[in-house]
Amino acid sequence: MTKKTRILLAGFLCFSTLCFFCGLCIRDVHDTIRAENFVHDLTADQTAQLEETLDATFPERNTTALSHLPYKLLEPDLNIQAGSAILVDTATGSILYEKNADDSIPPASLTKIIEMYVLFQAVENNEIALDDIVPLPPQSWSENLPPDASRMHLGKNHRVTLRELMLGLAISSGNDASIAAAYYVCGNMNDFVSRMNAAVANAGLTHTHFVESSGYSERNTTTAREFATFARMYMRQYPESLEQFHSQSMFTYPQARNLPPELRGQAQALAIKQYNTNKLLSKLEGCDGLKTGYIDESGYNIAVTAKRNGTRFLSVTMRGPGHSTAEGNAYRVSDNMALFSYAFANFADYNPPQKKHEYAIGVPDSKQKFIKLIPACPESFTVPFITGTTPEDSVAAVYTEVTMPHCLLGSIKKGMKCGEIAYKIGSTTLRTLPLVADRDAEPASIASRLYGRLIYSLIELDFSIRSRIDTNS
Repeated sequence: MTKKTRILLAGFLCFSTLCFFCGLCIRDVHDTIRAENFVHDLTADQTAQLEETLDATFPERNTTALSHLPYKLLEPDLNIQAGSAILVDTATGSILYEKNADDSIPPASLTKIIEMYVLFQAVENNEIALDDIVPLPPQSWSENLPPDASRMHLGKNHRVTLRELMLGLAISSGNDASIAAAYYVCGNMNDFVSRMNAAVANAGLTHTHFVESSGYSERNTTTAREFATFARMYMRQYPESLEQFHSQSMFTYPQARNLPPELRGQAQALAIKQYNTNKLLSKLEGCDGLKTGYIDESGYNIAVTAKRNGTRFLSVTMRGPGHSTAEGNAYRVSDNMALFSYAFANFADYNPPQKKHEYAIGVPDSKQKFIKLIPACPESFTVPFITGTTPEDSVAAVYTEVTMPHCLLGSIKKGMKCGEIAYKIGSTTLRTLPLVADRDAEPASIASRLYGRLIYSLIELDFSIRSRIDTNS
């Protein structure tokens, strides 16, 4: 073989090797750009680890605190007669309206919501069951209550289940039911109230405190903001409470099964039919709860919730005016009809599509090669009615705008912010969230990292050329 032939052969081999290497690079560039074809779903363990990391990095993911809307709106012109009020979107915790929401006011029988939360907790922990027969201590007999106390009319030797007591709490607002349930769980009132105070403390409430479970005492205290915070948490944690208890329109007690044998023949005469104290149930479309309260020191209080077209709102109005129950109820109805008319006419909830927003991206200098970027927090938020003919039209008009690099370099840790997703209607940005890595991408070997950085440079060059062509065209 001549020297010239060897030189030509060597040149051909070098050229072939270079073409092969460039072909590999081009293929890897295209593969990295089309990362969604190569990134795998997380395992159950990886998903659990990611959730734990995100909860620690972004505590707002699981906060129970209410918050103001992430965009500016004009203050609504609502003529609310109650001295204190707040209106919130239960899905997002967004505050839509408030009036003196931090005033300290006795909750009156709104207190029974916290009692019911503690009872649901005890059922969940298998301490008690809804169909347990509850012994009735003398303190819970109707005849031993103050004359102005609300009651479900418990009596000596009555046989009653915990489920019936909870109906008596939710519908009749029975102080006798409150005492009986508290004694059943803890044996005394003080220990049960300690559980109630622990529950509100765990929810981060600092201006809510109880001395007894029924709401009869003016020494129980809360604010509209804090009570709405707790009521929202209660409904989210125990959504069955609305259908089973708070939405029920009436309750008849005692019935024959509740009475001792010698009185069962008189059941029809002894039975008392009581209607739910929440008059919004029959007047406000979609209303399925929640609870009223009144003592002289608090005025007419009420917590109301209603749901339409998949969106649920919650209001708490306190220190409502009225010189009689009828007048107090009339003000509670008019205030809350105004609040919910405003809410449903102007807001609806955006929920992410079934195919969640996630974006595959290459990490060419890592062992992992590909990861996904996902929103750091739940995507649901309150959408204002700013386009179309209904708030739901505005929800349908929401689109996302993503800011993220073409690919990533370096050691990527799950939960690391790598981009941003904005939710918009037209040119109006309603909300932005960080896009974070859904998994770790550990550094590869030195040779692989060098090769990966070459791929990164080629990708940047590719996008730079595309951008210039688009600009020139």
